[in-house]
Amino acid sequence: KVLVYGLIRDRDGSLYMSDMRGRLKSFCEDLYDQHNMSTNISVEAEGFLFKGVNAEQEFVSRDGFELVSSGGYFNSLPKDPLKLFIDQFAEAQRALGFQNEKDHPEVAPSQFELNYSYCDALQAADQLQLYKMTARQVAANMGYTASFLPKPIAGINGSGMHCNISLAKNETNLFWDEHGEDNLSKSGWEFVDRLLNNANDICLILNSSVNAYRRLDPAFEAPNQIKSSAVDRTSMIRIPLGNAKSARIEVRTVAPDANPYLAFYTLLQAGLNGPMTEQMTSESRRTRTRFLPSNIYDAIRHCKGSSFVTEILGETSKEKFVELKNASADRCPKDLGKLVKTAEILFHHEVTNQYLWGRF
Repeated sequence: KVLVYGLIRDRDGSLYMSDMRGRLKSFCEDLYDQHNMSTNISVEAEGFLFKGVNAEQEFVSRDGFELVSSGGYFNSLPKDPLKLFIDQFAEAQRALGFQNEKDHPEVAPSQFELNYSYCDALQAADQLQLYKMTARQVAANMGYTASFLPKPIAGINGSGMHCNISLAKNETNLFWDEHGEDNLSKSGWEFVDRLLNNANDICLILNSSVNAYRRLDPAFEAPNQIKSSAVDRTSMIRIPLGNAKSARIEVRTVAPDANPYLAFYTLLQAGLNGPMTEQMTSESRRTRTRFLPSNIYDAIRHCKGSSFVTEILGETSKEKFVELKNASADRCPKDLGKLVKTAEILFHHEVTNQYLWGRF
């Protein structure tokens, strides 16, 4: 196979404004040319392994998904199907040039996570696409489905995609300060504050499916509180332990089904240029006063009303994005309830797929 990543051009040869890979590439190039600043991003993308090759396309609410393993965090025996999948997936990753760091079963049964080294934002988004495609291919070869739905099964942990972000200048980590609060620099805290100020406006971009709003439940280790903390994992942003090389922030509210080019572009824009409607203090960053939207309809409303999102996406691209999210929401019951609905899964990826719509 030959894998090609491309850019989309408009009729006059200019950058197509709805090509988010091109927008991310252009933004990172401008950041370097104008400020000599580079981006570092690594993701922790969780997924589930289900029995059957087409488990998502054939999903029915009353039956649900069938797990391949009942083990939990790091709890998988050598011949366990999940362990065999992880080993084959990791081997394929290394063959594709990933710098693997660790791989293991996650907290929920039949859940996996394979971590690899950070890189610049564009490469990180490209790698994530390759990560998910490779997982699905390896799973299919074994007769399974690798799923990156945020919350495919009610009552157990969902899957997240924690995004670790830092900025560098002349190979110096701009987020590190040995004497700063939590060893984070002033510019690092400004980045955090801007993200917190614009959290509701960008929530739809980071959690763009109906199913994603099932996941944002702190009872299942998923953050829904617009605050930051070094230790509280219900916070939108965590400040991990770090040093001069590894100091970073961890945005924990991103769903694994988000468009990585759009998500990374938005996180960088918000962290660097997002408007500050509220001046943050050490206390206010840690105070639980605001929550992320609990459903896609509220997220759509925040996104539609945001002049900042219009500014960074452009009016046409924003309108089209919101239109697609509305189409997805309209095909699902408005009340999520306790049962994962067929439409949540069936129209998760392609809300205009005529074949799936006809079957439904």
